[in-house]
Amino acid sequence: MTALRPASAIILAAGIGRRLGAADDRPKILLEFGGQTLLARHLAALGLHGVAEVSITVGHQRALIEAEVARLNWPGRVRFVENPHYREGSLVSLAVQAETLRAGHPLLLMDGDVLYDPRILAPLAEGPDENLLLLDREIEPGDEPVKICLRGDTIVDFRKQPEHAHDRHGESVGFFRFTAATAAALADRCEAYLAAGRRQVEYEEAIRDLILAEPARFRAVDITALPWTEIDFPEDVTRAREEILPRLAEAAPP
Repeated sequence: MTALRPASAIILAAGIGRRLGAADDRPKILLEFGGQTLLARHLAALGLHGVAEVSITVGHQRALIEAEVARLNWPGRVRFVENPHYREGSLVSLAVQAETLRAGHPLLLMDGDVLYDPRILAPLAEGPDENLLLLDREIEPGDEPVKICLRGDTIVDFRKQPEHAHDRHGESVGFFRFTAATAAALADRCEAYLAAGRRQVEYEEAIRDLILAEPARFRAVDITALPWTEIDFPEDVTRAREEILPRLAEAAPP
């Protein structure tokens, strides 16, 4: 397939982050690691890989996120899309991005609460024009991780609690690349869930529907060798600072 750089990225950053139990109620994307917010790290990584336009779903404490973008003076275009129902499921935060999803070009979709090595984005930003998910084989035990399940090289399920038989699985990083057609179809699936009154559904369910309908159109990329962590609980913050951050510093160019 021909390589086609995505013109934009969607970052989901509207939620409250109740499970962190933090004393302040800043959005998780404003947590700092090594003196930089997760948001600053996202924008720097996206800029490094040639993504110049970013659409951020905001809700909880949106003014703080907007102020951080202004402080960073990022040399690109950042658009803020309000999710007034950010206390509901994450699918709502994706659904409000329908305009970006239907913009007619490939794009990236990213969870905002991830600390990661910027090289993780390379296959999404620089690879062929296809639908990609990032997979880590060193999956945490339990029901919390969203699992990418494979039979051979085919993705056969994508869920915290998979239903379909598979011979191996890994954890989803929460970063995706979609072709223009798939991004538009994803907007349709989100709207179908909302029309059915299923507002508490997580956005992964809409992606799962598309995968199960046409598995040949999706591929998992193994990024197990690169450091990353999603930040949901206090112990995740500790791991990010004590385990992941030192590895990012070691990998940084001199």
